[in-house]
Parts: sequence; structure tokens; C-alpha cells
Amino acid sequence: MSHQHNDSLKITGGTLFDGSGTETDNPGLLVRNGRIEALGSAAVSASAAQEFDASGCVIAPGFIDLCCNLREPGNGQKGNIASETRAAAHGGFTTVCASPETSPVNDSSAVTHLIREGADSRGSVRVLPVGAITRGLDGEMLSDMAGLKNAGCVAVGNGSRGVRNARILRRCMAYAQTFGLTVMFSPENQALAADGYSHDGQVATRLGLLGIPEVAETAAVMEMLLLAEETGVKLHLSQLSSGRSVQMLADARKRGIQVTADVAMHQLSFTEEALAGFDSRFHVRPPLRSEADRQALVAGVRDGVIDAIVSQHQPHDSAAKQAPLPATEPGLSSIESVLSLGLELVARGELERARLLSALTAGPASVLGRNARLAEGEAADLCVFAPEQSWQPSVQTLVSAGRHAPVLDRELPGRVRLTLVAGRTAWADPA
Repeated sequence: MSHQHNDSLKITGGTLFDGSGTETDNPGLLVRNGRIEALGSAAVSASAAQEFDASGCVIAPGFIDLCCNLREPGNGQKGNIASETRAAAHGGFTTVCASPETSPVNDSSAVTHLIREGADSRGSVRVLPVGAITRGLDGEMLSDMAGLKNAGCVAVGNGSRGVRNARILRRCMAYAQTFGLTVMFSPENQALAADGYSHDGQVATRLGLLGIPEVAETAAVMEMLLLAEETGVKLHLSQLSSGRSVQMLADARKRGIQVTADVAMHQLSFTEEALAGFDSRFHVRPPLRSEADRQALVAGVRDGVIDAIVSQHQPHDSAAKQAPLPATEPGLSSIESVLSLGLELVARGELERARLLSALTAGPASVLGRNARLAEGEAADLCVFAPEQSWQPSVQTLVSAGRHAPVLDRELPGRVRLTLVAGRTAWADPA
């Protein structure tokens, strides 16, 4: 990330989404020395080494992902920082929060430094590490949160693992609060989730799958909200999957609890029906739930109750997805198709385009205490995409080491033409 070019680039034409929720025509945007130097008429009259014609495109702040698995450190089979940050850039993302679920787990400053060094030398986008809230993510002993924060972790969380009990959860929150760290929690009551791997609904009953009841999430959400209220910690609920959780979140906000939340794009696009063909790609955790849940989650994004949409990107080697459904590993290779699936929701009239883009930019930025806007003096982290142009996810076009994308071999709207990170080209459309 450190090697800056002095090249200047002028982007003309298209529509500018400034990050605050409005779209305007773009006369010109000038990037120089890694920053946005000018917008509008000042940019038009300036000379630049390169020009990019963005006619028919949207220019937006680079997308920010609060939950991405980069698989490094790890054994390399499922991908690494180089492959997965390049996939992120292909998806229009310029910043990703690296999940603490690495091997070894990111529970110490040593592992955090390893991730940051890897990102600096081989990463295409900005990588913000999230530290493990307990040692080894085992849900028992607290990790060295002070060390993690000093090493550059932007938050602490439990990845997709549970925390053993409410007493430990409360200690985690109280401890994080003393360091001013946001806690990112995936709410799941492990005792209630048990051995389930699909939504405890009609499809599970019909196919004889082991279900995870909605209350496995909602019981955990309620517990976390009450403990956050008591400890005063900044709580972020990760990857909600049920409509009831959205209601509880809205109520907690009205009571003045400091809580934010995100949802994975696949929860807005698919339901339990995706498992009907025993398609192991859609073995995800939390599971895809009912159509009513999906609609409530979309409404949560629409109303701003849910702050951010995430990829929850989990690349796997093909072996991890080829066993019978219950034996496969959960997770989708999703970061390259987040924008496209979102644009399909826009096309169906379920979400305004500006709201989708806010949930990928300003929303996640505010969770991290940052901003994401296209303004003079800001770092040139931006994405230029053509909403009317399509692409087809396939073994040939996917950049991630994980080929189990939520959609394969059909046309998707929204082609990312250019992704800039601090003014450097992280992705340029080969076409």
C-alpha cells in the first residue's frame, strides 16, 4: 500500500455518488498523488497524465467490507492475502476488515503484524485486521486486547464462533470498553444451534436437514444488547439473519443503546430454498432463512436500521464443498458478486441504488469511525462500475481462490471497470 505513483488521472463523465446519499452528474474528478485533488469544473480544466471516460458508469467511494476472510495466515489452500484482496478489488472494494479466523487465530500482536505486513507487501486493497476477543477464539480466556489494539486491530470479535457463556461475554465487553474497542459479534447461542446447518423451517423439514432455530440468533442478540447496555461498550452485531433480530435492533436503538449491525448480501438475495437442491454452496452460517426474514432484512437496510452490507467472503478449496451437505464447510466465495446481487435488488425495486451504495460505503465507514466520501483532499479510494454492463462469474472470471460463488454461469449486472486504492489501480477491467 505504500508505493505511491505521482501519476495523475482525470475521470470524466458518468454519475458521481458522493457517499452521503446523493447522485450527481460528474463533469470531472482529478486524482493526483493518491488523493482527490479537484472535483467539478476545476478538474475539467486541469491537465492529467491519464484520462478515464466514465460515461454510463457510476463513480462511488470504494466499498468497505466489515467481514472478509483472507485465509492468511493459513495453509494457502483456500487462498491468501494476494488472491483475496485482488478479488476484493474486482468487487469494487478498497478496504476489507480481515476476520480473526485465521490459522493461527489473530489473537496476538504477532499475528496482527503478520497480516499487516502481508497486506503491505502483497495486498491490492487496504486491510484492517479484526482481533480475536478470546484466545484461540475458544470463547474462554480473554485475548490481549491492548496488544491487539496497539498492533493495529480496528475492532475485536468472535468470528463465527460462540462465546462459552454470558459471564465471559460480559467480561469481554467490559474489557473491550476500557480500551475503547468496538466488539463485532456474530450472535449465535451455541446450545440452541447445536449440530444444525440449515434454517429450521419448511425446507429442512421437507429434506430432513438438521435445523438451526431462529431463537439461536435472537436469544444471543437479546443477551448481547442487554450486556452492551450495561457495560457501555460499542456493540456491532455481525451478519444478522432473521427479521426478529432487526426488530430487536430497532428497539434497542430507540432505547439509546450504542449498537450497529450488518447483514451479508447473500441473506438479502437468497432464502432456505437455495438448499432445496442440496447445493452445498449455500451451506452458510448463519443459515439462509425464510422469505419473510429476507424481506425484513432488506427493509432493515432500506430504513437504515442495518448500517452495512458485508460480503462475509469465505473462500474454500473445492474439497471443502464437495462432501454431502452436512459434512461441507460453511461459507460462500462472495466478495466479487456483492455489488451485482445488490443491483439485482435495485432492479427488482426492493432497494434504492443510493441506499445500496450507502450500505457499502458510508454505513460501514461509520461503524469503523471513518468516513467514505468523494471530496477534495480525501484519499482516492474509489470504484467505477457500469450498472448496465454485465459479467458472468465462472472459473475463468473469478479472481478468488474460492470458486463457489453464489451465482455461477449466468449474467450479472454491474461490471466493475476501475478500482483505485490511494490513487493506485487495484483493478482495471481487462475488457
